Amino acid sequence: MITVGLGASRGVSADDVLAAVDAVLPRGATAVRLATLDVRAAESGIREAATRRGWQLVGHPAAALAAVPVPTPSDRVASAIGTASVAEAAALVDGGSLLVPKTARGRVTVAVASR
Repeated sequence: MITVGLGASRGVSADDVLAAVDAVLPRGATAVRLATLDVRAAESGIREAATRRGWQLVGHPAAALAAVPVPTPSDRVASAIGTASVAEAAALVDGGSLLVPKTARGRVTVAVASR
């Protein structure tokens, strides 16, 4: 299972989400899911991106993401939403290994983990 952790600005479009994911998704990945902060999982652009590809979308509360050790935490993100990482933490929250560290592309940040 490949989990793409996703951090995004409010109002992000599905096209922006998919462009960011496609830029880092390992070639040939078939079992993919998106994971993000629970409030971002409600965003229409993120939901639409998951629907277009037939991917599961999972939202996690900030407290759950804050408990996940990540290689590149952000003090700015921590002060804004209560966790020092969204993309990497969401990719790793259910275990696995980080394949792609957080990578920003426009209004979207993604990270990829495999388990």
